[in-house]
Formats: sequence, structure tokens, C-alpha cells
Amino acid sequence: MILALALPVAATPDINVGGELVRVLLSLLGIIALIFAAGWFSRRLQARATPGGRRMRCVETMSVGARDRLMLVDADGKRLLIGVGQGGMRTLHVYEGVAPAPEAAPQPPIAPFGDVLARWKRK
Repeated sequence: MILALALPVAATPDINVGGELVRVLLSLLGIIALIFAAGWFSRRLQARATPGGRRMRCVETMSVGARDRLMLVDADGKRLLIGVGQGGMRTLHVYEGVAPAPEAAPQPPIAPFGDVLARWKRK
């Protein structure tokens, strides 16, 4: 015990708790602002009306198996239904005429969060 009293106590550095808290909060706000800016920039890049002036674009894809899928491709005003599988690609159907305008499908009601959470817990 005498030895403990004889040793000099190391000086603890003064820490400004308020300043550190402000620094951490500003850093957190900066990171959140960067996340929102990246999301906005990503959406802006994807929302181009004409995809680079191309004459061909993939309208929709649908998986019909583990490795097989259907693709609806718009090329020079014609729509092609293409099957893609292990054996390669094959044109299944060519739609003539103008592509139909997309219908506004009614939105299914959104399940309350409690139901989704209960369903998730059962899994």
C-alpha cells in the first residue's frame, strides 16, 4: 500500500465530452447524407427515358425453372419472346404490331407490419 502511494499517478488527458459527442454526431449525419446522395444518384442514372439511344431493350424477364427463363425483348418496334436455358437461346414468338400500353394494375393492399413480423417469426 505504501508502494501505491509512492508511485506518481499518471495524468489523465482531459477529454472534452461535448466536443467528442458533436464530432460523432456530425460524422453520423455526414454518412447518412452520403447514403441518401448515393441512392438519389443511383435512381437518377436508372431513370433515363431512352437507354442510350439503343434500338433494343429487355422489357421483362421471368424465371421458369432453376436455369431456364423467359425474356421479352423489344427490338425495332417488335417484341420477341425468347427462351433461355442450358441449351442456349431460342425465339419462341414474335409479336407483330404495336406493343400494348401497360395497364395500371391495382396495387395489392400492404400487409400491416405486425402480420409480416408474425409470419417471419413462424419461419
